[in-house]
This record gives sequence, structure tokens and C-alpha cells, in this order.
Amino acid sequence: MTKSGGSATRQPLRYAINVTLDGCVHHEAGLPPDVESMAFWTDELRRSDTLLYGRVTYELMEGAWRRPESGEWPDWMDASEVAFSEVMDPMRKVVASGTLDRADWNAELVRGDLVEAVRRLKDEPGRGISVGGVRLPATLAAHGLIDEYTFVVHPVIAGRGPRLLDGVDLKLELVERREFRSGAIVQRFRPAEQD
Repeated sequence: MTKSGGSATRQPLRYAINVTLDGCVHHEAGLPPDVESMAFWTDELRRSDTLLYGRVTYELMEGAWRRPESGEWPDWMDASEVAFSEVMDPMRKVVASGTLDRADWNAELVRGDLVEAVRRLKDEPGRGISVGGVRLPATLAAHGLIDEYTFVVHPVIAGRGPRLLDGVDLKLELVERREFRSGAIVQRFRPAEQD
């Protein structure tokens, strides 16, 4: 896929997130994870070499999915959550933050011009970059930097919380749809061609 002014070798930037029927993307909204959804998210991770997060999402993910110093996963994790962690833990992470002093967990900080930094990141060799969070993806979407959007829509009305890509005007083309046994529906989109 080539963007205007882009290179055919540019790696894709993909945004994937759980969302409720009313557009809420708070991490506690939606259905609790199950084996099927965790397998889906693990496969999504495998599509990329790099994870791109803002500070809030990075800290949330690190607190939940980083391998403890003991080397043993916590007892609360089932096999599907361990599989997810085993993929995420060693992955390269890029953290866009002006407030963090340092980041470890295979992470590097990005400061300054975020849009230019992400363009450079996309020009590096790789299978893809997975972006997570709320505000960071909205900024990148507004600048036309996201190549693929995957929304796992949960049959839940949250009634509160941050909204999906709030303030961003996009036209998307559906390229894949599937349903989980839980009733959640995966919808994968690409930006629609502009006339």
C-alpha cells in the first residue's frame, strides 16, 4: 500500500482497539477477555515488530503484561493471557511522551515532532507498527498516518469514558468482518480512497 508521497516499502501503521457500541474505548469497558479474544489479540501483536504507545497506554500495558522479575507469570493469568504476554514482553516499544524521563521494557522515548517521528518509524524496515491508546491514535489518524483500523466492537453500552477517535473525520472501507462467540464483532478497515 502506498500513500501519496510515500514509499512502497513503508511499513504499515495499524490501530486496533476494543470499543463499545456507544464508542467508548476505556480499557475497563466492554466484555471481559476470554480465550477467543485473547487469541485474536495475540495474533494481532504477531503482525507487527513494534508497539507505539503514549505514556498512559505504555504504563497500563507494562503494569499488566511485563514479565515479572521472578520470571514467573502471575497466578491470575490463564494460558491465553500468558501466550499474549509471551509475544508482547520482548517486542520493541516506542513511547511518545514529553513527561516520561525514561522508559525501559524494550522501549525508547520519542519526543518533539510526533508526526515526523512516526513517519521516520514507518520508513524503517519491519512487518508493521501497532499503535494503541486513545489520544495518540487520534493525532496520527488526523494526519493520515494510520494504514489500517481494527475495531473489536463489544455488545455493551458503557455510557461513559473516552470516545473512539473523538474529533477525527475519516472515511473507511471495510475489508474484513468476523464475529466472536461472545457477540463481539471484529471489523477491519482501511482508509477509503479519496476522490
